[in-house]
Amino acid sequence: MTEDEILAIFREHSALLEGHFILSSGLHSDRYIQCALVLQHPRIAEQLCSELGGKLRHLGAKVVAAPALGGVIVAHEVARALNVRAVFTERQDKVMALRRGFSFASGEPTLVVEDVITTGGSTRETINCVEQAGAKVVGAGALIDRSGGAVDLGRPKAALVTLEVQNYDPAQCPLCKSGIPAVKPGSRLQR
Repeated sequence: MTEDEILAIFREHSALLEGHFILSSGLHSDRYIQCALVLQHPRIAEQLCSELGGKLRHLGAKVVAAPALGGVIVAHEVARALNVRAVFTERQDKVMALRRGFSFASGEPTLVVEDVITTGGSTRETINCVEQAGAKVVGAGALIDRSGGAVDLGRPKAALVTLEVQNYDPAQCPLCKSGIPAVKPGSRLQR
């Protein structure tokens, strides 16, 4: 699938929003990508994540991990495409943690995937959590990389779509300064 075909799917499901948004990173933006509106359709989720899995297959992962909540479906479907396990991390007392009995063999090759990468914060936290649990993170991926490809995770990375979306520090946000009300559509509480 091309980036244009993938973006058409997002537009068709009203998953590309315009306005004034507070991102899970705390930054503000005039565009928001609500992957849940696309991922709620199992066949589309399977198709998109199979594409992402194909971009990461060469890394030889035996597990796919993701931060809850947004990455859970992505991890599950990428893992299905690669015929490996899927696990997820969760915040516990504001720190990313591996719970629910999930574990890794020492050095087990693992991918970390997300729905959307903006600053890479959740992905980095998940990488750290997974590595502290003994796995070796061999790569990372996302359906959408809204950093324009600028986020460096220190390992191979792939995305189905790379967009350059302007993000603003809340103190410098021109949307705030113009009085446009901000909406917080994400799944995570601000830090």
